[in-house]
Amino acid sequence: MMRALKQGTRSSLSQGGTTRGISLLGASLLMGVMGILAPEPLIKMGLVAAGVTLLLIGVVVTFKMRQASEKSAQTMGAIGDFIEKDSSPSFVCTADGEVLRANQAARKLYGVRRGETLAGALRTTFANPGGILFRLKALADTDGAAREDIVTRKGHMRLAVHEMGEDRFLWRLEAVLDTGQGRGTDGPGLPMVMTGRTGAVLYMNESARTLIGQRVKSLDAIFDHTPVAMGSVARITAKDGPLDVLATQVDAGAGRKAIYLLPPPETSSVSTWSAFEDLPVPLVRFSASGKVLSFNRIGADLIGDGMAEGVHLSSLMEGLGRPVGDWLAETVSGRAVQQSEFLRLRRTDKEMFVQVALNCFSEGGETTVLAVLSDATELKTLEAQFVQSQKMQAIGQLAGGVAHDFNNLLTAISGHCDLLLLRHDQGDADYSDLMQINQNANRAAALVGQLLAFSRKQTLRPEELDLRDTMADLTHLLNRLVGEKVRLSLAHDPVLKTIRADKRQLEQVLMNLVVNARDAMPNGGEIKIETECVNLKEPLERDRVTVPAGQYVCLRVIDEGMGIPADKIQKVFEPFYTTKRTGEGTGLGLSTAYGIVKQTGGFIFVDSTLNSGTCFSIMFPVLERGAAKPVVVEKAIPLPTPEHGDGVILLVEDEAPVRAFASRALRLRGYTVLEADSAEAALKTLEDDTLNVDLFVTDVVMPGKDGPSWVREALQERPDVRVVFVSGYAEDKLSDQQESIPNSVFLPKPFSLNDLADTVHKQLH
Repeated sequence: MMRALKQGTRSSLSQGGTTRGISLLGASLLMGVMGILAPEPLIKMGLVAAGVTLLLIGVVVTFKMRQASEKSAQTMGAIGDFIEKDSSPSFVCTADGEVLRANQAARKLYGVRRGETLAGALRTTFANPGGILFRLKALADTDGAAREDIVTRKGHMRLAVHEMGEDRFLWRLEAVLDTGQGRGTDGPGLPMVMTGRTGAVLYMNESARTLIGQRVKSLDAIFDHTPVAMGSVARITAKDGPLDVLATQVDAGAGRKAIYLLPPPETSSVSTWSAFEDLPVPLVRFSASGKVLSFNRIGADLIGDGMAEGVHLSSLMEGLGRPVGDWLAETVSGRAVQQSEFLRLRRTDKEMFVQVALNCFSEGGETTVLAVLSDATELKTLEAQFVQSQKMQAIGQLAGGVAHDFNNLLTAISGHCDLLLLRHDQGDADYSDLMQINQNANRAAALVGQLLAFSRKQTLRPEELDLRDTMADLTHLLNRLVGEKVRLSLAHDPVLKTIRADKRQLEQVLMNLVVNARDAMPNGGEIKIETECVNLKEPLERDRVTVPAGQYVCLRVIDEGMGIPADKIQKVFEPFYTTKRTGEGTGLGLSTAYGIVKQTGGFIFVDSTLNSGTCFSIMFPVLERGAAKPVVVEKAIPLPTPEHGDGVILLVEDEAPVRAFASRALRLRGYTVLEADSAEAALKTLEDDTLNVDLFVTDVVMPGKDGPSWVREALQERPDVRVVFVSGYAEDKLSDQQESIPNSVFLPKPFSLNDLADTVHKQLH
């Protein structure tokens, strides 16, 4: 009674404090006026004194009540911030049940807003929320807090309330783990403790409370040592004294963990193993040699059809880096560094990983091993995806650097081979050897080009394309590629729109996909190439990629081959990954296609079914006419042979073999060539004002100043000189800087003698 009266007093003060302060101020003003108007001095003095007193009291009351109001608002804000990220719905309400604050989980599940009643918000969860709320609030008025477990149609729910003072109550609704042993029960027969994200104990079932002897708030009050190594024997403080238990953990969702206190392994024998059959924890018992002795039902479901008594551990799962038998032997002998390992299950239907914790115990004089398993497939999948992305990034960077060095070497090899071929005709004995060198250098250059395509660092020449025209030009070559056993059919969308891509690179993608489809059908079949316009009204999410909404041209290559296994389909775009025998492929075909498509701004996906076939789908964004520049197709005009001595060229190249070849090639065509091995040497040469230079041929990446830097500096004094940039890197490293350099072109390495001579001739003429 006194508690209720005290609460009512606090409530009335909170609500009427400001009003009373204003009333006192008004009364003091009235008395002051009356005192001034009073005829008698004594009465005047008394009224004025009373007015001043009331004025001071009113000011103090108003100030105190304002302080209390601000403090209450701060408290409400702090509590609101505290419960905002709680995974369970939480509400701050008045004594009448009006909702003042609801956290994110409550707003999401119940859509409750400020001013609504808690009973109205919970009417879809409980049959009679008003009665439940009144009962719990009455208990909270007496004890400060109350809670009740309620079985609903949606499961086992726990509703808790805490008095916050100042006519405020905090309500929290929590879903309790359903053990599957019937409604209305308080957890399984085995002791179970539910913990939150911070490790605090949220719930103990009846068995756990009976075993411990009390309700505890943290794991420190249960276990002698924390943190607890799950899957191993730990000592707890029980009601009857210290007790050894086997602690196992199950994810209960929303950051909660259910910790089961199982009987220790010493009590686990064949006669008592039936007690473990229905546990929600996968358990397997092995002999010291690794043979399965027994297992529970959920363990058999996790491992799969291969689980049976007498089966060896190594036939059920395989180690990640070393044999499973070695780890088992170390555990039995006590030499194991860690008691748990991540292993891969030998399942044929899907790829799965488990975390296995081993515990040894003696049973009938023989050593037996109890394995506690947990599904780690999602964890290992995320780890594999992260490692894969890191590996791809590293390979891409390596490919760019290696390609630059290889292009310099190949330029020197193929260039000097071209110089030798000028002095030999087909009748010479050395001609065939020189042609072999030339052809293999070209093959090496193509391989480097594939590496650059994968790393998306090649130089593209995009243009407007109609896939129908592209396929028509390529059909004859594709028919020759597939051979006589395989049929090639094309089906086009009649209203196909144009795209912007590099025609030569797109043809390379198609040839790679068609060759792979042919190789997947050794006994023959049909390869279908289809084109279709697709309009995505919403973004398409697939294979961890989001395709923005818009119009796309979809190109599909479909075969009737052997298909790709599910565990291999994520690796098909990796460089150097191939299922072909040694010498039949480099493993760069699909990775090259992937790099070209991604660099073009498209997307590539693969669908495959074993023994049914595979479909590669490529989506290119439709070209928007307003943003595209018209492509001017220049007619090929035969270039006249350059005349001798019609230009002075300054050649700047830090690679001596490349510089020697380029210098000789240009001199053979009649040009006067000045050589420099660095940008600084080139600028030094240009200090001679009497020297007339018509063309700069310079490498882009060099020690010291790079090509564009020294060229811009030289053009300040010689603005009419034209420029040819050469590089083993992609043109995109130069494109931003080249825009500010007039009369400049780019020649990628490796280049032949004719490529260099033709480019120089075009610039000078």
